[in-house]
Amino acid sequence: MELLVLGLSHKTAPVAIREKFAIGEEALPQAAERARAVTGCKETFLVSTCNRVELYAACDDASAVEDALGAVMAEVGGATPGLVRPHLYAHMGPLAVRHLFRVASSLDSLVVGEPQVLGQLKAAYESCRKGGQTGPTLHRAMERAFAVAKKVRSETGIGRNAVSVSSVAADLARQIFGELSACSVLLVGAGKMGELAARHFKAHGTRDLFVANRNFDRARALAETLGGHPRGLDELETLLTHAEIIVTSTGAANHIITTAMVKRALKARKYRPIFFIDIAVPRNIEPAINGLDNVYLYDVDDLSVIANENLASRKREAEAAEALVASEAERFLRDLAGGAVTPTLQALRRKADDLKAAELERAMRKLGDLDEKQRKTVEMLADGVVNKLLHEVFTGLKDAAKTDRGEEMADTVRKLFGLDETGK
Repeated sequence: MELLVLGLSHKTAPVAIREKFAIGEEALPQAAERARAVTGCKETFLVSTCNRVELYAACDDASAVEDALGAVMAEVGGATPGLVRPHLYAHMGPLAVRHLFRVASSLDSLVVGEPQVLGQLKAAYESCRKGGQTGPTLHRAMERAFAVAKKVRSETGIGRNAVSVSSVAADLARQIFGELSACSVLLVGAGKMGELAARHFKAHGTRDLFVANRNFDRARALAETLGGHPRGLDELETLLTHAEIIVTSTGAANHIITTAMVKRALKARKYRPIFFIDIAVPRNIEPAINGLDNVYLYDVDDLSVIANENLASRKREAEAAEALVASEAERFLRDLAGGAVTPTLQALRRKADDLKAAELERAMRKLGDLDEKQRKTVEMLADGVVNKLLHEVFTGLKDAAKTDRGEEMADTVRKLFGLDETGK
């Protein structure tokens, strides 16, 4: 059985193409079943995320079904094969295994080291497993992929450092306040980057979120989206006395938060720490506030520098992760090939043992009464002959299992020794 993956991702297709494949988890088994029916592959499963859609299959001959799978992929995206084909990639055999391990370990992700893809892969596989589209080959491959992903995260630093402005801001806040569950967040303005930062803080369990904007209707709409409380910009100074984390992202041409305002807020707060994230350009916060005690200010350049340093660190760790994935893929392929010949080895041994037992029984009847030593000698002779005859066959099969010829050799042995297709 050979593994095949056919797909497209952020590396090969623009979002206009990828968005056509945005199918829900509940629809994955149906698409995987369609692929199985069209190609005759025994096992399939499909994963669909915002950055990739991939169809995995276990087939007797992967190269023979690639075009059919391409047609199914086009069908999944509601597009013509001619539109989808230029964006597709295909990996077979060892390359498919390595690709799967890289995807699970987030080495093929838009942001290397992000943890979400592993959960998406697990959910997609489980959905198709419950639907009955998968089987033993894909199960072994997926189990090993999940184990490799865990090993990559535990043995390398690939996921340790934040690499987006928003996630860096959340990490810095944790360094200042520790747990964020006791912190309130104030988002000033409705800029996209500010919204992303606010979502990161919400995801880390901050207590309250306030959204202040000059246009109260926009503040209310964004607050409803984020699960926060809308406020007018005229309440800004009061809000500074309550929130621990302030994110600014307005289009104002001048500073809307001044040193004088922050000094008054600090006094009202009894000098509890306050963390400012100014993502606006031009900046919304007067830079001089960074000189005040218990005030921490980072602008978009500060956060970008940290994110880029972290990204460089992740790239270094990714090199170690790539080597680990390559080693694990090679080991899995050896195990998989060994599994292909094991039933034949076992069946051949059973057949040889049955023939030996039958011939020994016949010989013992002809030889008449033998003492224990004589019986042992005859049995040892029979064992020796059988083992020497099987030795070359067993060695050849095991050696072939280390290459891509394991199944071919096993098939030859089954035919030569009259074993059925399962090796029995």
